[in-house]
Amino acid sequence: MRLVGLTGGIASGKSTVSKLLEQLGAKIIDADKIAREVVEPGQPALAEIAARFPGVVVGGVLDRKALGERIFGSETERKALNAITHPRVQQRVLELSQAYAAGGARLVIYDVPLLFENGLESTMEATILVAAPPEVQLRRLMARDGYDEASARARIAAQLSLDEKRKRATWVIENGGSLEETRAQVDALWKKLNG
Repeated sequence: MRLVGLTGGIASGKSTVSKLLEQLGAKIIDADKIAREVVEPGQPALAEIAARFPGVVVGGVLDRKALGERIFGSETERKALNAITHPRVQQRVLELSQAYAAGGARLVIYDVPLLFENGLESTMEATILVAAPPEVQLRRLMARDGYDEASARARIAAQLSLDEKRKRATWVIENGGSLEETRAQVDALWKKLNG
């Protein structure tokens, strides 16, 4: 089984590329989805978050916006949250990888936003970066999440630079144009991955 990492800058269209790869037959392990699952009501991580970050769990449910505001811009707070969630996410990723391998999957895509930031590329056979021009990222982020321009720029700037990600990626999908253009690139990459 081949394990390939998929990442991209915020609002670059990584989820679109992930869906296209899944439609072509790749098995997808979605780090964001798993990260949401490990903090659902009743999960041990949620209780730990409630204890460490008072006020971000309301009525037994994580207030993601409040938590995001608390950790954004604070490396100490971010590290504290990661110490609670990352081991649980990693365990679930391992379980899914083993299940896909046992089921005979040939290609698994690990869809993870902070692939390079967390040094995970060393555990992958290869990596795919989904990139979009900064003005496209900015426009998408403001439309998608309702941020004002300053907040959107701050979130883009908080990630590893696109130039650095390009240097570290095996392949790059340019996702600043139409869906058809992106699909054509994904189809070409699919042939390389399965060639």
